[in-house]
Amino acid sequence: MDVDRLLPTPEAADLIALTREIADKELAPRVDEHEAAETYPEGLFATLGEAGLLGLAYPEEYGGGGQPYEVYLQVLEELAARWAAVAVATSVHTLACHPLHAFGTAEQKERWLPAMLEGREIGGYSLSEPQAGSDAAALACKAEPTEDAEGRAAYRLTGNKAWITHGGRAGFYALFARTAPGSHGISCFLAPGETEGLSFGKPERKMGLQAVPTTSAHWDGAVIGADRLIGAEGQGLQIAFSALDNGRLGIAACATGLAQAALSAAVAYANERTTFGRKIIDHQGLGFLLADMAAAVDAARATYLDAARRRDLGRPFSRQASAAKLIATDTAMKVTTDAVQVLGGYGYTRDFPVERYMREAKIMQIFEGTNQIQRLVISRGLTA
Repeated sequence: MDVDRLLPTPEAADLIALTREIADKELAPRVDEHEAAETYPEGLFATLGEAGLLGLAYPEEYGGGGQPYEVYLQVLEELAARWAAVAVATSVHTLACHPLHAFGTAEQKERWLPAMLEGREIGGYSLSEPQAGSDAAALACKAEPTEDAEGRAAYRLTGNKAWITHGGRAGFYALFARTAPGSHGISCFLAPGETEGLSFGKPERKMGLQAVPTTSAHWDGAVIGADRLIGAEGQGLQIAFSALDNGRLGIAACATGLAQAALSAAVAYANERTTFGRKIIDHQGLGFLLADMAAAVDAARATYLDAARRRDLGRPFSRQASAAKLIATDTAMKVTTDAVQVLGGYGYTRDFPVERYMREAKIMQIFEGTNQIQRLVISRGLTA
């Protein structure tokens, strides 16, 4: 079931067509094998980068696609409908590029951004710690001023980070570390993926999204240049939350794509399976369930597109981003669960993808801020 999209330009329509072609050729045939074996899809992100799909939301002058967020998110949704783990990693890469683009100096952007936006280097986002998830201000990983081996200004990084998508695989990390006490003592760094003193834990054994690793990281006195500080010292939480507003829209699009895939699978099955001499979709009870699923997917899409269009117009969108993440991920959880119900016993087996969709949906209610945190953001926005 291809989505009938309302796109702002003919160029955007061509981009969606290209995305579908790549996703059908490169993602759909490989997803079951890699997810089942928990193996990384070598070369796949390079393919996406060569097609220009990893820097869509950023300016062309730095190697990006120059596309509005409403178009980028719909590309992301198309990827998620074929392979959620790849779409989530693409969203995280886009998230990891945001601090440099939005807060970096012109020199920093010219030096590092093109390789990131062209997909020559994949990014990870490193904010969470074992004891600091929803409470980002409690992070303890330290960045202390020092000098490197050549006597240049640098920072020494010490501490542990957690829940890093593409951990150990990324070429760079948007890293948040403490440079002073208190909530105003957190700073942002563009950390190289290969640094002496940086090591990674074993990939987490996850319920879903198994083809792309999620790891912890240990910084054991690793030294990085002071030129890798993004923004000012103490500006880290502002940068992190600014990035997360964008990242929540990415996850909303991924969740919507996953829900769309589950809906498509359920509708296809309901049109083929017969009981009592009729297609099961013609039984009112099941037909109404599928109708509710379709309406929920449409609503999730409309919600994230509303937030994206506000962002594209330069209007505040933080509350709308949280609402989109909340609605789309709750929708994905319900629609994927209902898809398993539509398929009955077959839905519970690995012969059909809906059981995987259901497992993949759960994490989307958790990362980029749990849905309880989204409700907190939304409620605070109502009293501002």
